Amino acid sequence: MKTSSIPAFALVAVAGLAFAVRPIAARAEPPVQAHIAHAHAGGIWKAAVPAHEMQAEFDRLDAYGLAVGARIQADCSLNWVDPDDGRRYCFASGTSLVYFLESPRTYLAQARGYWQGLKKAH
Repeated sequence: MKTSSIPAFALVAVAGLAFAVRPIAARAEPPVQAHIAHAHAGGIWKAAVPAHEMQAEFDRLDAYGLAVGARIQADCSLNWVDPDDGRRYCFASGTSLVYFLESPRTYLAQARGYWQGLKKAH
């Protein structure tokens, strides 16, 4: 009967560099508070905040938010450029961007309608 042996380490090549990787022994999960603190420390879901204020439509309000009747300020770290006219639209969250991209023409029309109402009110 033939037995297989599991190597004590593996060689991994990433972007032309080789690294020796050793398996990590099973660890206990960190306390929930550590996850919460880490999430509020930046997390991985936010794109890089632009160094300079970006020019965008709707005074950098979240385009999907406007489409559904909400004024949500965005820093434009998440944005979409309309391939038809080159205009930039900002989003406050990845979720907002994903929903918007399901039907961008529909949501842009709704956002423009709400935006025009906001501009008339001021």
